[in-house]
Amino acid sequence: MNKLNQLPSVDFLLNCPEGQASIQEFGRELTLRSIRMVLAEFRATAAKGEKIPDAGVILRKSHNKIIEWLKPSLLPVINASGIILHTNLGRAPLSTETIEALSKVSRGYSNLEYNLEAGRRGKREVHAESLLKLLTGSESALVVNNNASAVLLVLSALASRKKVVIAHSQLVEIGGGFRVPDVMRQSGAKLLAIGTTNRVHISDYENALLDSPALVLCAHHSNFKIIGFTVEPKMVDIAEACHARGVPLVYDLGSGAMLDTAQFSLAHEPTVQEAVDAGADVICFSGDKLLGGPQAGIIIGKEHLLNKVKHHPLARAVRADKLCLAGTSATLLHYLKGEALTKIPVWRMISMNAEGIRERAYSWKNALGLGTVLPGFSMVGGGSLPGECLPTFLLALEVKKPDQFVKKLRYMETPIIARIEEDRVLFDPRTVLIEQEQQMIEEIKHLLS
Repeated sequence: MNKLNQLPSVDFLLNCPEGQASIQEFGRELTLRSIRMVLAEFRATAAKGEKIPDAGVILRKSHNKIIEWLKPSLLPVINASGIILHTNLGRAPLSTETIEALSKVSRGYSNLEYNLEAGRRGKREVHAESLLKLLTGSESALVVNNNASAVLLVLSALASRKKVVIAHSQLVEIGGGFRVPDVMRQSGAKLLAIGTTNRVHISDYENALLDSPALVLCAHHSNFKIIGFTVEPKMVDIAEACHARGVPLVYDLGSGAMLDTAQFSLAHEPTVQEAVDAGADVICFSGDKLLGGPQAGIIIGKEHLLNKVKHHPLARAVRADKLCLAGTSATLLHYLKGEALTKIPVWRMISMNAEGIRERAYSWKNALGLGTVLPGFSMVGGGSLPGECLPTFLLALEVKKPDQFVKKLRYMETPIIARIEEDRVLFDPRTVLIEQEQQMIEEIKHLLS
């Protein structure tokens, strides 16, 4: 007798109580697809002489397969790594008010492109533009989907098939192999590199400006340092040289700092306001780095230049959606109201008192009943303030197999991201949100038990 004939039919499996329950829970199409796939797998094993399973086994495997299919791949995690702007973990966590703004605008319809006063179609860029102008003192502003898009759009709109001056020291590569020279080529701009890797003089800019370029691009090297025998002109001097020749200066600022990082014993990160005051004509920066908002690329600057940017065909392809605009606007309000340090998680973490962090680390130790509290360092991360660290206190756990332990942490109900140093598993309170603290302790307890 052919063993394959012993396999139940698809119709039988669909119509038995377990099959009907699966249809009720997941729908007929998913249930049917999973049953067929499981049957095909058992036909293959039966052909090799293995035992034919009963209907219950088949349906349980079908159910598990559907669960695996529907399991979300994008999950909230607990960041105990001590890296504040962790690019792999989604960079900046959002403020409560920003999350509420996202929720409110996504529940139903919105006036995204509708002018309520006039009763007709409006423009989406107005929603964040007025706040950016008020906060930075710029003439005009535009929000797009990320900073790489912002730079690409500006170059495409202002310098396609024209020369763009940039210093050799600023031909940077950011995450994922994304390089400034590649962006410039994609935009159609012609690269005119000046100076050397470590030394660029104002005379280099002045000589290049004699060649009548479309613009000068300055890219803040926010993810690395050049030290030693180095020199670069001040932004105000570059702007003065550009304006003397009637050439726009575009500044890719990157991190989007609105507050002075030096007040927290970090190196000074150039701020957006400083770039405006220095005379940059167009400034691009990220929304999800030191600004502390959702992923966005923000462009501010002179109105006559941004009008060209806004009307370029690429602007529609990289435009921000209603969630990005709502979240960015809510984040900007924190700065305007002077509450960034208390409301925006990134700045709350940067400004944390070391003694407060120490107390949290000891409370974790007491809750677990083991571990050691050690002094250590947190990092800003996210391509901002390279090499800069903040003093912190860490909870260190000594376990037999640290690599396996941190792997198991990543497989908890809410994954926990820790780090290993000197065969100890370290947890940094600076980057663990208060509302996630108890859950993290319970999951570590469960794993240790």
